[in-house]
Amino acid sequence: MTSDLPENLRRLDRLANLGLVSASVAHEIKNGLVAITTFIEVLLEKGDDREMAEVVGRELKRIDSLVTQMLRFAAPRPTAPASVNLHHLLDRSLRLLEHQMSGRRIALKREYRALPGTIHGDESQLQQAVMNLLLNAVEAMSDRGELTVVTEAGAGRLKIFVRDTGAGIAPENLPHVFEAFFTTKKNGTGLGLAICRRVVEEHHGTIEVHSESGTGSTFIISLPAE
Repeated sequence: MTSDLPENLRRLDRLANLGLVSASVAHEIKNGLVAITTFIEVLLEKGDDREMAEVVGRELKRIDSLVTQMLRFAAPRPTAPASVNLHHLLDRSLRLLEHQMSGRRIALKREYRALPGTIHGDESQLQQAVMNLLLNAVEAMSDRGELTVVTEAGAGRLKIFVRDTGAGIAPENLPHVFEAFFTTKKNGTGLGLAICRRVVEEHHGTIEVHSESGTGSTFIISLPAE
Protein backbone atom coordinates (compact mmCIF):
# COMPACT_ATOMS: atom_id res chain seq x y z
CA MET A 1 0.00 0.00 0.00
CA THR A 2 2.85 2.37 0.76
CA SER A 3 4.07 2.29 -2.83
CA ASP A 4 0.63 3.40 -4.03
CA LEU A 5 0.49 6.38 -1.69
CA PRO A 6 2.25 8.95 -3.92
CA GLU A 7 0.05 8.12 -6.90
CA ASN A 8 -3.11 8.21 -4.76
CA LEU A 9 -2.07 11.59 -3.39
CA ARG A 10 -1.50 12.86 -6.92
CA ARG A 11 -4.96 11.68 -7.95
CA LEU A 12 -6.54 13.31 -4.90
CA ASP A 13 -4.70 16.51 -5.67
CA ARG A 14 -6.05 16.51 -9.23
CA LEU A 15 -9.57 15.92 -7.97
CA ALA A 16 -9.19 18.57 -5.28
CA ASN A 17 -8.30 21.08 -7.95
CA LEU A 18 -11.41 20.56 -10.03
CA GLY A 19 -11.86 24.31 -9.80
CA LEU A 20 -9.46 24.44 -12.72
CA VAL A 21 -12.08 22.60 -14.71
CA SER A 22 -14.38 25.59 -14.48
CA ALA A 23 -11.91 27.64 -16.50
CA SER A 24 -11.65 24.89 -19.11
CA VAL A 25 -15.42 24.54 -19.43
CA ALA A 26 -15.89 28.31 -19.52
CA HIS A 27 -13.40 28.46 -22.38
CA GLU A 28 -15.31 25.81 -24.34
CA ILE A 29 -18.63 27.53 -23.68
CA LYS A 30 -17.18 30.85 -24.78
CA ASN A 31 -16.00 29.31 -28.05
CA GLY A 32 -19.45 27.87 -28.67
CA LEU A 33 -21.14 31.15 -27.89
CA VAL A 34 -19.09 32.85 -30.61
CA ALA A 35 -21.03 30.83 -33.19
CA ILE A 36 -24.34 31.59 -31.48
CA THR A 37 -23.57 35.31 -31.36
CA THR A 38 -22.58 35.31 -35.02
CA PHE A 39 -25.79 33.50 -35.92
CA ILE A 40 -27.87 36.10 -34.13
CA GLU A 41 -26.03 38.86 -35.97
CA VAL A 42 -26.63 37.13 -39.29
CA LEU A 43 -30.32 36.74 -38.50
CA LEU A 44 -30.57 40.41 -37.71
CA GLU A 45 -28.72 41.53 -40.84
CA LYS A 46 -29.59 39.01 -43.55
CA GLY A 47 -32.36 36.76 -42.32
CA ASP A 48 -32.28 32.96 -42.22
CA ASP A 49 -28.96 31.19 -42.86
CA ARG A 50 -29.21 27.39 -42.95
CA GLU A 51 -25.45 26.77 -42.97
CA MET A 52 -24.86 28.91 -39.89
CA ALA A 53 -27.81 27.26 -38.16
CA GLU A 54 -26.12 23.89 -38.67
CA VAL A 55 -22.89 25.23 -37.20
CA VAL A 56 -24.78 26.52 -34.16
CA GLY A 57 -26.52 23.18 -33.75
CA ARG A 58 -23.22 21.31 -33.77
CA GLU A 59 -21.67 23.72 -31.27
CA LEU A 60 -24.61 23.41 -28.88
CA LYS A 61 -24.41 19.61 -29.02
CA ARG A 62 -20.68 19.70 -28.35
CA ILE A 63 -21.14 22.02 -25.36
CA ASP A 64 -23.93 19.87 -23.96
CA SER A 65 -21.81 16.75 -24.29
CA LEU A 66 -18.84 18.38 -22.58
CA VAL A 67 -20.85 19.74 -19.65
CA THR A 68 -22.72 16.45 -19.19
CA GLN A 69 -19.50 14.47 -19.07
CA MET A 70 -17.88 16.88 -16.67
CA LEU A 71 -20.84 16.81 -14.32
CA ARG A 72 -20.79 13.02 -14.42
CA PHE A 73 -17.11 13.01 -13.53
CA ALA A 74 -17.26 15.67 -10.81
CA ALA A 75 -20.48 14.57 -9.13
CA PRO A 76 -21.53 11.02 -10.04
CA ARG A 77 -25.13 10.25 -9.22
CA PRO A 78 -26.01 7.57 -6.64
CA THR A 79 -26.01 4.06 -8.02
CA ALA A 80 -29.16 1.98 -8.46
CA PRO A 81 -27.75 -1.54 -8.10
CA ALA A 82 -29.53 -4.52 -9.62
CA SER A 83 -28.70 -7.74 -11.42
CA VAL A 84 -27.19 -6.89 -14.81
CA ASN A 85 -26.75 -9.29 -17.72
CA LEU A 86 -23.39 -8.25 -19.08
CA HIS A 87 -23.90 -9.77 -22.51
CA HIS A 88 -27.25 -8.04 -23.03
CA LEU A 89 -25.62 -4.76 -22.02
CA LEU A 90 -22.79 -5.29 -24.49
CA ASP A 91 -25.19 -6.18 -27.31
CA ARG A 92 -27.25 -3.04 -26.71
CA SER A 93 -24.15 -0.88 -26.71
CA LEU A 94 -22.80 -2.45 -29.89
CA ARG A 95 -26.14 -1.99 -31.60
CA LEU A 96 -25.87 1.76 -31.01
CA LEU A 97 -22.54 1.76 -32.84
CA GLU A 98 -23.64 -0.28 -35.86
CA HIS A 99 -23.92 2.76 -38.12
CA GLN A 100 -20.47 4.08 -37.23
CA MET A 101 -18.86 0.67 -37.68
CA SER A 102 -20.62 0.12 -40.99
CA GLY A 103 -19.48 3.49 -42.29
CA ARG A 104 -15.86 2.66 -41.47
CA ARG A 105 -16.22 -0.95 -42.62
CA ILE A 106 -15.18 -2.19 -39.18
CA ALA A 107 -15.72 -5.91 -38.59
CA LEU A 108 -17.16 -6.98 -35.24
CA LYS A 109 -16.10 -10.14 -33.44
CA ARG A 110 -17.90 -11.28 -30.28
CA GLU A 111 -16.70 -14.03 -27.94
CA TYR A 112 -18.97 -14.31 -24.93
CA ARG A 113 -17.35 -16.97 -22.75
CA ALA A 114 -18.55 -15.80 -19.34
CA LEU A 115 -21.53 -17.80 -18.09
CA PRO A 116 -24.01 -16.89 -16.76
CA GLY A 117 -22.48 -13.43 -17.26
CA THR A 118 -24.34 -11.45 -14.59
CA ILE A 119 -23.02 -8.79 -12.24
CA HIS A 120 -24.58 -6.64 -9.54
CA GLY A 121 -24.47 -2.94 -10.29
CA ASP A 122 -26.00 0.15 -11.85
CA GLU A 123 -26.86 -0.80 -15.44
CA SER A 124 -26.96 2.78 -16.72
CA GLN A 125 -23.53 3.64 -15.35
CA LEU A 126 -22.01 0.38 -16.52
CA GLN A 127 -23.37 0.94 -20.02
CA GLN A 128 -21.86 4.42 -20.04
CA ALA A 129 -18.46 2.96 -19.15
CA VAL A 130 -18.75 0.28 -21.84
CA MET A 131 -19.90 2.80 -24.44
CA ASN A 132 -16.89 4.99 -23.71
CA LEU A 133 -14.54 2.06 -24.35
CA LEU A 134 -16.34 0.98 -27.52
CA LEU A 135 -16.45 4.52 -28.91
CA ASN A 136 -12.74 4.96 -28.25
CA ALA A 137 -12.02 1.67 -30.01
CA VAL A 138 -14.09 2.61 -33.08
CA GLU A 139 -12.57 6.09 -33.27
CA ALA A 140 -9.06 4.61 -33.02
CA MET A 141 -9.55 2.68 -36.27
CA SER A 142 -9.68 3.73 -39.89
CA ASP A 143 -11.39 1.72 -42.64
CA ARG A 144 -11.48 -2.07 -42.43
CA GLY A 145 -10.50 -2.37 -38.79
CA GLU A 146 -11.69 -5.08 -36.42
CA LEU A 147 -13.37 -4.63 -33.06
CA THR A 148 -13.24 -7.65 -30.76
CA VAL A 149 -15.33 -7.91 -27.59
CA VAL A 150 -14.61 -10.85 -25.29
CA THR A 151 -15.97 -11.85 -21.88
CA GLU A 152 -14.41 -14.35 -19.50
CA ALA A 153 -15.26 -15.62 -16.03
CA GLY A 154 -13.07 -16.98 -13.27
CA ALA A 155 -12.14 -16.63 -9.60
CA GLY A 156 -15.37 -14.79 -8.85
CA ARG A 157 -14.71 -12.14 -11.48
CA LEU A 158 -16.12 -11.25 -14.88
CA LYS A 159 -13.79 -9.67 -17.41
CA ILE A 160 -14.56 -7.62 -20.52
CA PHE A 161 -11.88 -7.30 -23.20
CA VAL A 162 -12.29 -4.57 -25.83
CA ARG A 163 -9.69 -4.84 -28.58
CA ASP A 164 -9.15 -2.63 -31.62
CA THR A 165 -6.74 -2.74 -34.53
CA GLY A 166 -6.02 0.97 -34.47
CA ALA A 167 -2.77 2.87 -34.26
CA GLY A 168 -2.25 1.99 -30.60
CA ILE A 169 -1.16 4.24 -27.75
CA ALA A 170 2.32 5.73 -27.52
CA PRO A 171 4.32 4.33 -24.55
CA GLU A 172 4.69 7.77 -22.99
CA ASN A 173 0.90 8.23 -23.01
CA LEU A 174 -0.06 4.87 -21.52
CA PRO A 175 0.35 5.94 -17.85
CA HIS A 176 -1.98 8.90 -18.41
CA VAL A 177 -4.90 7.53 -20.44
CA PHE A 178 -7.24 7.32 -17.42
CA GLU A 179 -6.39 10.78 -16.12
CA ALA A 180 -9.07 13.44 -16.37
CA PHE A 181 -8.55 15.91 -19.23
CA PHE A 182 -5.69 13.97 -20.77
CA THR A 183 -6.37 13.48 -24.47
CA THR A 184 -4.52 13.17 -27.76
CA LYS A 185 -7.66 13.78 -29.82
CA LYS A 186 -8.03 17.11 -31.59
CA ASN A 187 -11.52 17.73 -30.20
CA GLY A 188 -11.42 15.33 -27.23
CA THR A 189 -12.48 16.26 -23.72
CA GLY A 190 -10.22 13.80 -21.93
CA LEU A 191 -13.12 12.69 -19.73
CA GLY A 192 -14.35 9.47 -21.34
CA LEU A 193 -11.76 7.08 -19.88
CA ALA A 194 -11.64 8.95 -16.57
CA ILE A 195 -15.40 8.44 -16.23
CA CYS A 196 -14.98 4.82 -17.24
CA ARG A 197 -12.42 4.23 -14.48
CA ARG A 198 -14.57 5.94 -11.89
CA VAL A 199 -17.62 3.83 -12.77
CA VAL A 200 -15.56 0.63 -12.67
CA GLU A 201 -14.00 1.51 -9.33
CA GLU A 202 -17.42 2.40 -7.89
CA HIS A 203 -18.41 -1.17 -8.79
CA HIS A 204 -15.34 -2.57 -6.97
CA GLY A 205 -13.65 -3.40 -10.24
CA THR A 206 -10.43 -2.59 -12.04
CA ILE A 207 -9.57 -1.37 -15.53
CA GLU A 208 -6.29 -1.63 -17.41
CA VAL A 209 -4.95 -1.15 -20.91
CA HIS A 210 -2.34 -2.93 -23.02
CA SER A 211 -1.17 -1.27 -26.19
CA GLU A 212 1.71 -0.87 -28.60
CA SER A 213 2.02 1.77 -31.29
CA GLY A 214 0.84 0.39 -34.61
CA THR A 215 -0.78 -2.77 -33.24
CA GLY A 216 -3.97 -1.56 -31.55
CA SER A 217 -5.09 -1.53 -27.93
CA THR A 218 -6.87 -3.82 -25.48
CA PHE A 219 -8.84 -2.45 -22.54
CA ILE A 220 -9.76 -4.91 -19.80
CA ILE A 221 -12.47 -4.37 -17.20
CA SER A 222 -12.66 -6.80 -14.29
CA LEU A 223 -15.80 -6.80 -12.10
CA PRO A 224 -17.08 -8.98 -9.26
CA ALA A 225 -19.40 -11.69 -10.57
CA GLU A 226 -22.86 -11.84 -9.06
